[in-house]
Amino acid sequence: MIKRIFATTRLILFSLGVIMLSTHCERDLADLQPVEFPNNPDVFRDGFSAGLQYAAFGGSVPTAFDVDRNVTYNNSAASMRFEVPDVNDPRGAYAGGAFFTDVGRNLTGYNALTFWAKASQPAEIDILGFGNDFGQSKYLVSVSGLKVNTNWTKYILPIPDPSLLTAERGMFFYSEGPENGRGYTFWIDEVKFEYLGTLAHPAASLFDGQNQNISAENEEVINITGMNFSINLPTGVNQKVNISPYYFRFVSSNPAVASVSETGVIRVLSAGSTTISATLGGNPAAGVVNLTSIGQGIRPPAPAPAPTRPAQDVISMFSNVYTNVPVDTWNTRWQFSTAEESFIKIQNDDVIRYRNLNFVGIEFVSSKINASEMTHFHLNIWTPDPTDPPRSFKVLLVDFGADGAFGGGDDSSHELSFTRPILTTGNWISLNIPLSSFTGLTSRRNLAQLVLSGDLRNVFVDNVYFYKDTSIPTSPATAAPNPSVPPANVISVFSDAYTNIPGTNLNPNWGQATVVSQVAIQGNNTLKYTGLNYQGIQFGSNQNLTGMGFLHLDFWTANSTLLNVYIISPGPVETAFKLTVPTSGWSSIDIPLSAFAPVNLSNVFQMKFDGNGDIFLDNIYFRK
Repeated sequence: MIKRIFATTRLILFSLGVIMLSTHCERDLADLQPVEFPNNPDVFRDGFSAGLQYAAFGGSVPTAFDVDRNVTYNNSAASMRFEVPDVNDPRGAYAGGAFFTDVGRNLTGYNALTFWAKASQPAEIDILGFGNDFGQSKYLVSVSGLKVNTNWTKYILPIPDPSLLTAERGMFFYSEGPENGRGYTFWIDEVKFEYLGTLAHPAASLFDGQNQNISAENEEVINITGMNFSINLPTGVNQKVNISPYYFRFVSSNPAVASVSETGVIRVLSAGSTTISATLGGNPAAGVVNLTSIGQGIRPPAPAPAPTRPAQDVISMFSNVYTNVPVDTWNTRWQFSTAEESFIKIQNDDVIRYRNLNFVGIEFVSSKINASEMTHFHLNIWTPDPTDPPRSFKVLLVDFGADGAFGGGDDSSHELSFTRPILTTGNWISLNIPLSSFTGLTSRRNLAQLVLSGDLRNVFVDNVYFYKDTSIPTSPATAAPNPSVPPANVISVFSDAYTNIPGTNLNPNWGQATVVSQVAIQGNNTLKYTGLNYQGIQFGSNQNLTGMGFLHLDFWTANSTLLNVYIISPGPVETAFKLTVPTSGWSSIDIPLSAFAPVNLSNVFQMKFDGNGDIFLDNIYFRK
């Protein structure tokens, strides 16, 4: 609609020009008035306001939002109802979406968005706000962790500078995930923009109001973060909101040293000092950047070698060669971290520059990486620092476990340390790390964090990716050895050579993440566990194994670093036996049943495997 209005204006101007030429009249184009947008303050009051639309965010349950005519505030005709899903809901991972209009609205006469909300239980809604229009979303405002309970409560989100909202399309948005793994319902009603004369003491800040003293080099790029706005509400509470950089007017006291864009991106240009500050609505924002540039610093004279691995075998986090997956941040700024990151170019190749590195957290929680099919982790590093022993560089990977969330008891991690001769000074180093070397990493399906640390204070990083080395076989080329034990001496769980225990369930639902399948290898039926965390086998009937002496297994894996097998009697009573992995082909083992004590061998009803990686199994049987 906006495009049509502008097109109509151009048509009017063109027509006027024709009239002027034909009639020789004079008219000042300044007389033409700019397009005025409606100043409708209502978003949702008893229903959708004029022109309001809704769209769900990607990954959200599409039907999370609905209009509710039963649960409303103050007996209104309708409210907005939001159904938050449970963890691992197959319809979507969370509830989120935005309400927007095709035609912008003039909101310059209002200073707050207000609404009433309640929930089916006490909760903290992840994000609520306005300004998301599924486009540039230029004047975004949001609040994080909004506390709601079972009572209707009014909430106020201030507009930092109403004079900027002359054609706003983003009326309201939200994003919320399960609380403690469980979904719930919340309602919002009477959503509207208001002018409230009771708001006082507006204050804006950069870096959460903390001054930053930064030492930099030419070509470094520094992003201003922690941009927020607060105002005192009638309740006496200071309401703090996160805001878009477009609300600020940024200024560099010495633009020759560093420039700053309208989005708060500082670019270092030359040696010297400058102060980066900002105003909002003509008032100074707390928090300035005192920047000192040393000029051109020591850096790699050439870019890192370009990767050549096929894109289909790569999950890339940072590289100009591949399409990168989303990364939330390349510097979490965890407590006690002194690392400063910047993004520079070396001969037009993008590189991450870390200075004052003791450790740095890198997070991709919102788009966790499933590297279960990958074999290696790769990154290039370059340092000007001495690398003589005992100096080291360390790489830590963290997986959030089957629940995909931090904590919960199923997270795993492992750190590797590199020293000379792998480390050198003044050269690009390629680290190609087998994922099997991260022995403490029991799963790679929900990788969420990467931590770099060590004794090198200055590190340049490029080409960060996981890859699958196709020269390493990922499945056995030949079938497992054919058993030779007479059937009369065998109780078989899984084997083509014997009659298996009737009614055995090879994939009982025990809440595992393992993917179970049966594949044919040279015509022989083989059990495959992909991305093993744990996996059970439920016998069709309880078995008396007192006449047996051994558990036999044939197993094959190229990428597992931990594999245990259990037999289980009611109680449950279970004991693990550790298998040696990875294998160099099919590994055949006969485990004395005495190794599983104190399991009751007269009443065994289950088996279990746990560990990691992809496992192939065959000829699982008990023998005399």
